[in-house]
Parts: sequence; structure tokens; C-alpha cells
Amino acid sequence: MNKNLLITGGAGFIGANFIEYMLKNSSYSITNIDALTYAGHVDNMKHFDQNPNYRFINCDISNPNSLIDAFDQKYGAIINFAAESHVDRSIENANPFVNTNIKGTLNLLYAVLNGKANKMIQVSTDEVYGSLNTDELPFTEHSPLLPNNSYSASKASADLLVRSFYKTHQLPLIITRCSNNYGPKQHREKFIPKAVTNALNDIKIPLYGDGLHVRDWLYVDDHCRALHKVLEHGEAGEVYNIGGGHERTNKEVITIILDYLGKDQRLIEYVEDRKGHDRRYAINWGKIHKELGWKPQVTFREGLFQTIEWYKIKYSQQSR
Repeated sequence: MNKNLLITGGAGFIGANFIEYMLKNSSYSITNIDALTYAGHVDNMKHFDQNPNYRFINCDISNPNSLIDAFDQKYGAIINFAAESHVDRSIENANPFVNTNIKGTLNLLYAVLNGKANKMIQVSTDEVYGSLNTDELPFTEHSPLLPNNSYSASKASADLLVRSFYKTHQLPLIITRCSNNYGPKQHREKFIPKAVTNALNDIKIPLYGDGLHVRDWLYVDDHCRALHKVLEHGEAGEVYNIGGGHERTNKEVITIILDYLGKDQRLIEYVEDRKGHDRRYAINWGKIHKELGWKPQVTFREGLFQTIEWYKIKYSQQSR
């Protein structure tokens, strides 16, 4: 079995956590490629360099010429984390999302088609399903793709490309769709890191609309374990939903953070709602549990408090 993995976007939040998990819990050798845009950071990778099973190549998956150096060997699998993922940025300018999320995925699919890797896992998002009403059942793998913003539309487009290459060429391709991840190393623009870092600095925390938008929260380590299962036991052509089973309103999440830090609830500042703001996400993860034996292990409060402590340490180091 080819134990070489190509991880794209490994300087980003989920990719970096997955590399750390795999280096600790497997014998795979990892090549990490990342364009090091605002979403990726060298600090997320600095402790990997001493590991003999790891190497980094700075390249952009949306540029085929940039990928040449990365494909100096055949890989057992490509796991595609590389993505523009900030919804607000996608509303301002969708072009980078089309380039990375769609064109980049297409370049990787051609690499698999040309025999550069034995298989590929496309790491996608529950946002491709659109929005749920309060009384609707969670998304399943058979839910229609109904994206409501440029980010989720670009991810849905990439998913459809993956499906088409599987159907047309019978390539060994798998799609995973996760709910909202949280944990260490996440970009400070994201919801939970922004709430934590703002609270630590006694800065107002913006809360869109009425604050009752609901997200299903998945601790990043649980996501990493799920992807490991999919890598080793997932079936080609399948879609696996990976959910945390922890639905919380945005207001509820901020309230828990402020209570934990002993901060005043008056730090919450209601702001005008975002365009195309999906009301609720929720994932049915029954399929991956039934077929691959995975289930989330970290409770929301446990994961959130670990995350807060990580940012407290990071903030204290930066302020020295």
C-alpha cells in the first residue's frame, strides 16, 4: 500500500490539524502543499519540519505549472483541504473562490486521472446543502445541493466536478461534507476565534441579525478522526457527512464564551445581518457511523473550553 499522502491546504486550520493528527497516529509520509495566502499560516506548520515523514512545498493548486514540483512521486491519496472559505470575502469578491475551489479541484482531478495518485478525498462543507428551517430534519447525503453564497456555490461546483469524474472515468474519488469546525489554529476572522480574541481584549463582538442563526459544531480533532476512517475504509464514489451533533445558536455560543472568560455580556454588539446568511445547518452523520464506525467524541463545551485556552495561550505569547 502506498503510504504517501498529498495534503493540500495544510497551512490552514483543518489541514494543519489533520497533518498533526496523522503524524502522531499513523505511519503515512506527508507532502503538504499550500499557497500561503491569508488563510494559511507558517505558524500552523512550524513544528512539523523536524518530522522525517513530512515535507512542505509552496504552490498554488489553481496553477497547473505550480503543481509540477509536488507531483515528483505517486501518492496513495490526495486529500484536498485547500479552499477559500470565508463567506464574507466571497460576497465581496468571488474570483479567488472560483480559482481555488473549482479550478484547483479540477487540476487535482486531472492529476488522479493521469495516474499521479491512487485516490482523492474532496473535503467539502454542509453549506453546499443551503439552509434548514427550524423544524426540518438534518441534511443527509441525499439532500439537494442548494448553495446560497459564492463560497458554498464554489464548493458545490467542485463537488459536482468530483462526481462527474467518478461517473465518467470511474476514478477512486470520495466526498466528505462536514459541519462547522472549531478548535486550535483557526483563522481569527472566523466566528469562534473572533469572539474569543475580542473578548480577551474587551472588544465588542459583532453578532449578525438576531443572533439566532444555528450551526452544528464539530471539534476539529473529531473531523480528523473521521477523515482517517474515510481514507482507509471509505468507498469510491460515496459521500460521507461528518457532523458534530451540537446545534447552537450564535448568541448561545458567544454567551458561553463570555461566561467562561468572566466577561460582560454587554460586549455583544448586534450588527446588520449578512447577505445570504443561512439560518440553520445540521448534519445527519448516521451513514459514516453505520458504515465506518465513526462518531464524534468531544462534547461542545469540552471542545470550546480547550479552544479558548489555546487562544488564551497564543494571545499571551503574542503580547510579550
